Amino acid sequence: MTPQRQLVLDAVSELGHATPEAVCTRVQATAPAVNITTVYRTLDLLEQLGVVKHTHLGHGAPTYATSEHEHVHLVCHHCGRVDEIDADALDDLAGALQASHGFRLDATHVALSGACRDCADRADAEADAALPDETVEAP
Repeated sequence: MTPQRQLVLDAVSELGHATPEAVCTRVQATAPAVNITTVYRTLDLLEQLGVVKHTHLGHGAPTYATSEHEHVHLVCHHCGRVDEIDADALDDLAGALQASHGFRLDATHVALSGACRDCADRADAEADAALPDETVEAP
């Protein structure tokens, strides 16, 4: 492990879910000569070694986390909030995919898109408010 690689790994560990650009910024605070190309190559190598994993949380750059950081990401496509749940929450789905297709799901590499509780509640309230008032007044 070279000093530059260790700096990249340390940055990923400290930042949690981090884009390569965020990792580069963190590394450059200590080692200004490290460039984004080096960070990308190091992240690729660390992923090949099983030390980090990447996930696409939406459009844009992937985010990286250490491999012991195993969970499923719940990404709200309204506000951008990212929640985490245990990967075993998808065990039933993984079993069904294995049985029906012989497919082995890596649930630690998954981001599910939808609406967080707050955005879903707000959408429900807006939908309820848009419904016509059905009360009829007697003549």
